[in-house]
Amino acid sequence: MMLLQVEKLEKHFGGLCAVAELSFFLEEAQILGLIGPNGAGKTTVFHCLTGFLPIDKGEVKFKGRSIKGLRPHQICRMGMARTFQIVRPFLNVSVLDNVMVGAMLREKSLAAARRLAHSTLEFVGLEGLSQERAGSLPLALRKRLELARALATRPEVLLLDEVMGGLNPTDVDEMVRLLREIHQKGVSILLIEHVMRGLMALAQRVVVINYGRKIAEGVPGEVVRDPQVVEAYLGREFLDAAG
Repeated sequence: MMLLQVEKLEKHFGGLCAVAELSFFLEEAQILGLIGPNGAGKTTVFHCLTGFLPIDKGEVKFKGRSIKGLRPHQICRMGMARTFQIVRPFLNVSVLDNVMVGAMLREKSLAAARRLAHSTLEFVGLEGLSQERAGSLPLALRKRLELARALATRPEVLLLDEVMGGLNPTDVDEMVRLLREIHQKGVSILLIEHVMRGLMALAQRVVVINYGRKIAEGVPGEVVRDPQVVEAYLGREFLDAAG
């Protein structure tokens, strides 16, 4: 089943075309990577898919329904949640309260939202920090908190914007393990990621964009050897290191 269909998506900022005629799809139970150099338009794509920016041209369908013109909370309620490249917890409230914000989308009572928030924190390994102020967490734990807030909305599709960015190798490995568990629970994932080791371990397909245009698409092992991708993004050093 095709969950997410993007057809000839375009986004302009004045005279700048940030995304140009971009088409791809995400199937049920799939992990799809979206990669490209800095400034390629990846986060702009996420903003368009989740209602944070209006779509100028093209069409986006989620579960067969157009989401063009819908607000972020409406899209999230349909079952598509996201994280942000720059993590955005409510710094001066507790870890638990941060996750309850996401849980309230699905639960009608505070008690039920609190239970969902606790179970989500336990799943991501933050239950022991539930009463800590979110602003006191180091980056690796803030990334998990951001993930927990999105998971508490009970998404069918999860859009992750550089969830491994800035993490050390041990934390990257732990995030890969956690994302595999999320995927095994039936959540489809669209993943923007510069940490290629993590992306290669997770993605079943990869879409590569540069200057807002798709330059390659396919299975990871083939895409990373595409001459256009090597030149625009990865560099010859990556291929040499990968063998």
